[in-house]
Amino acid sequence: MSASDTDDVPSRLADVRARIETAARGRSVLLVAVSKGQSVDAMRAAYRAGQRDFGENYVQELGAKAAALAGLADVRFHLIGHLQRNKARHAVRLVQAVHSVDSLALADELDRRAEGQVIPPARRAFGDDPRLPVFAEVSIAGEAQKSGVAPEALGELLDLIDRKPALRLVGLMAVPPLDEDGTASIRHFEALRRLRDEHGGPSRLPELSMGMTADFEQALAAGATVVRIGSAIFGARARRPEAEA
Repeated sequence: MSASDTDDVPSRLADVRARIETAARGRSVLLVAVSKGQSVDAMRAAYRAGQRDFGENYVQELGAKAAALAGLADVRFHLIGHLQRNKARHAVRLVQAVHSVDSLALADELDRRAEGQVIPPARRAFGDDPRLPVFAEVSIAGEAQKSGVAPEALGELLDLIDRKPALRLVGLMAVPPLDEDGTASIRHFEALRRLRDEHGGPSRLPELSMGMTADFEQALAAGATVVRIGSAIFGARARRPEAEA
């Protein structure tokens, strides 16, 4: 991202926030700025404009950015991409929320690695609880190429997370099929909301992490409480992160 593009970040962010406020109709919504593939300078520009929550996909990239931004004590990192079990021990030291718990094995590993980890008060997301907040990721459209637990297996995963002492179940997450104008996404968002209602409702699962640049307004109409927005804030990704082994 060039200096001129970095200068555009505050105005882009303000526009996104205004759109969220209009679509949310008075509800509280957390904006996670998806910073994967973006520069630390762009993230600093967003931070100066008041943004505190950032979403990353890759643990290695996240580690480098967390080190570069270590002086910003209230930055919160959300892992929103697929997490391999062998990266869990690194992830729990870097993130303040994991949106992509998609298996019993990953929940087990995260709990084991998060034992004894206490999130500092300034970095806590989703309330003042020192445990690691996690979302169960649901394969809402059954796409083979995407991560997520099948809807029929969701109950078992939620029950397991509830029993994990180092984890805090906060909600559900989904990534519907790509839809350029968002019109086809709303049925998937509504399906995720119905799953939430079937598995304890907002009292058990207060957060719905759904909606990105192309469809976040449709997600908000369906009840999203967390939206993950990248290109509308930062523009096109400056570089493509290397795949992790």
